[in-house]
Amino acid sequence: MEEILQGITALIVFLGISSPILIIGLVYYLKKRLEHKQIMAAIEKGTPLSELKPPKQNGALWIKNLTFGIALIIIGVGLGLLGRRGEITAMGSFIGLVLLAIGVAWVIRAWLNRKYQPQSQPLAKGNATENKDTLDVSAPETLQPTNE
Repeated sequence: MEEILQGITALIVFLGISSPILIIGLVYYLKKRLEHKQIMAAIEKGTPLSELKPPKQNGALWIKNLTFGIALIIIGVGLGLLGRRGEITAMGSFIGLVLLAIGVAWVIRAWLNRKYQPQSQPLAKGNATENKDTLDVSAPETLQPTNE
């Protein structure tokens, strides 16, 4: 009877750990299926493919890398400190060290992405006055037809 109870407990723990993964996978699958249906409907209507999905803007990818790296560093240091206190095994300390190293690598990656990312800055309002003609002559306005 005790073996059956341990088996049921192990099954419940396994389902508890795997259920978020299954739910995320199911949501992702349903999202992709809906996107596919929308694309097929647009193609049937004759919409060009270039209008269906606008190009993704990565924005500042280095910020995501930096955030992920810092999170891994914090987790790695935490596991390492728990290992020094003897609360987790040597394998836990090793995993903490590995996570710390991976976190440092992600931070370096973010730093390199930021350093070599093309800088695109819009014109500031203060620069608009500097770009005017030195004679301060304004351009002629376009004439609009009137109904008089």
